[in-house]
Amino acid sequence: MALVTGANHGIGAAIAAALAAQGAPVFLSYLRLAPLRDPALPPEYDQLRSGTADEVVARIRAAGGTAECGEADLADPAAPARLFDRVEATLGPVQILVNNASGWLADTFLPDPTDRFGRIVSNVDPAGYERQFAVDARAAALLIAQFARRHVGRGATWGRIIGLTSGGPAGFPGEVSYGAAKAAQENYTISAAQELKRYGVTANMVQPPPTDTGWVTAAMAASAGTIARPEEVAEVVTLLASHQARYITGQVIRMS
Repeated sequence: MALVTGANHGIGAAIAAALAAQGAPVFLSYLRLAPLRDPALPPEYDQLRSGTADEVVARIRAAGGTAECGEADLADPAAPARLFDRVEATLGPVQILVNNASGWLADTFLPDPTDRFGRIVSNVDPAGYERQFAVDARAAALLIAQFARRHVGRGATWGRIIGLTSGGPAGFPGEVSYGAAKAAQENYTISAAQELKRYGVTANMVQPPPTDTGWVTAAMAASAGTIARPEEVAEVVTLLASHQARYITGQVIRMS
């Protein structure tokens, strides 16, 4: 049974569908986000971010899969435990945890109000730091902690933890708090790989190339060169969740 966070659109939705296609019951958690209203981003992106996961669940079920969904604000420190309780009551114990949700924002140390693509950026400040780290670092860590405690407590011998990252320790100019929070998540995940190996758990991170989840404009695509589809990222996550990847752990898989 798989829990995928941030699964109402984009990479999370694709991962949920891919895991369900392999026979895993899937619980999709999501949070309806307020519109960014950034004129440099496609307006459809706000629609995707602000929706539920109901449509994704319907597609999975129509294809013969098993799926449920629920909204959870992972910025709340109590949310991970409540989410695990709900998932277990609905579909059973979590065997695959996919930390995909993000409190993403674009911030910078520079005084510029926009980046080179005209997207709105803010200066690093306490509010932005709290928003970013609450989801990408703290929530990811607390979800891993819930997974580990329940996995060990029930005497389970097989499990998968997979996180999504971007930039990480290499830094992420223009999205500096995002990169820093993902670096923290990477460290938590690699630590989990070492501590939980004896319980049959692998833990890895996937760093996709720029992926079109609705935010890519023609100018961004031209600059990036390689633009992945969410389904291509989901293929890598599905591999890491499989038996074939049983000896792959403690890794950051960098797609290029």
